[in-house]
Amino acid sequence: MENSTHKSLYAAHEKIHPREIDGLFARLRLGSMLALLGAYYLAAWLQWDGRQALLFDLPARKFYIFGLVLWPQDFFFLSWLLIIAALALFFFTALGGRLWCGYACPQTVWTEAFIWMERLAEGPRSKRIKLDKAKWSGKKLNRKAIKQVLWVSFSLWTGFTFVGYFTPIRELTANAATFSLGGWEAFWIVFYGFATYGNAGFLREQVCKYMCPYARFQSAMFDHDSLIISYDERRGEPRGSRRRNEDPKSKQLGDCIDCQMCVQVCPTGIDIRKGLQYECIACAACIDACDSVMDKMAYPLGLIKYTTQQAIDGKKSRILRPRILIYGFLLTALCVGFLAALALRTPLELDVIRDRNALYRESRPGFIENVYTLRIINKDTVSHDFELSVDGLDTISVETNSDGISVGAGEIQTVAARVLVEDGIAAGGGHDINFTLTGLDSSNTTTEQSRFFLP
Repeated sequence: MENSTHKSLYAAHEKIHPREIDGLFARLRLGSMLALLGAYYLAAWLQWDGRQALLFDLPARKFYIFGLVLWPQDFFFLSWLLIIAALALFFFTALGGRLWCGYACPQTVWTEAFIWMERLAEGPRSKRIKLDKAKWSGKKLNRKAIKQVLWVSFSLWTGFTFVGYFTPIRELTANAATFSLGGWEAFWIVFYGFATYGNAGFLREQVCKYMCPYARFQSAMFDHDSLIISYDERRGEPRGSRRRNEDPKSKQLGDCIDCQMCVQVCPTGIDIRKGLQYECIACAACIDACDSVMDKMAYPLGLIKYTTQQAIDGKKSRILRPRILIYGFLLTALCVGFLAALALRTPLELDVIRDRNALYRESRPGFIENVYTLRIINKDTVSHDFELSVDGLDTISVETNSDGISVGAGEIQTVAARVLVEDGIAAGGGHDINFTLTGLDSSNTTTEQSRFFLP
């Protein structure tokens, strides 16, 4: 019987230990990480007019954004923002490549924080690799335990802060301190903490390589003038090691000394010398690493650099091109329109509902009456008094069930209204009328159309 050899096509995942590197782009990433994480963790504690500045109060169906209060009726603003965000992604990708991934993506930002804590507990790259390969001992257990404590604490703090944007964070802190958190609050803190731990601590680069859809469709947004990170193959090849003061031309070598530094610092573990790859998140760590080696070898910098495909092909790169101009125009128009709509937004809404039980009725001799229910929403942060009027037909008048209409800050009030018109003033059937609500102590006014029926 012949011996058969079975070869597995599956390669087990090997943990990537990015090497720490200093340089211009490393400092930019650090600054971006500190700014974004600082904004996330601190913004929840900001106060505005005696309340939390950023609070998404789902039970009350109100979104507080500093001095602005948004209601479910303002949902189109959110849709508008999402369209702006999508178009901005197209614009900046076509212009600057995957700068979002390298410097601002939450996955990148939190992964950088988790890697920093791992270095703090386990040491630099060489020690971390050695520690992972070593047998379990008291020293290894101690270092791994410290890392896990840091990771879990940071993850729970992340989940706690996230929930603090939906439940006032000071109230949430008091409840947590007295172990009186609500069931759903505790669940979401643990859930988002677990998601942070899983994505930034456990999965890391696998999210970028296998789960993120952006890496898959980025090619549709790139063109030959988009900014990419590239290795200068003509200058670097053939690669090979050599002494520091040795002339590479004497050995028929390029400038690349094949030190593998660009691979060691890459958070996704790719070799940029193989060309542009979808796993590349454009963090530019390989640029810092290569420039540091070129500096030590007294070679010109820029063997790995930000460039464009046009420049690689020896052609002139163009910043202003049709897709950039179109994206830029649409993005500017949407942003200006959004800000204008937000500035002109009236913090007052009026809904008019006709009484469907009776089409019309005679209220007193010679007058026809229609009954309506008015739903008044005061979206402002202060209470207002309002005056109600109606127009659209001759002799039309309106009566309510109260002497005046006063609606508190952020409140909804229902008012019953009787509209009267002299009989015979117009042909029978439905007629358009307008309800106008005007603030007595402000310039807020709104008009809502309805129908009045005559016999």
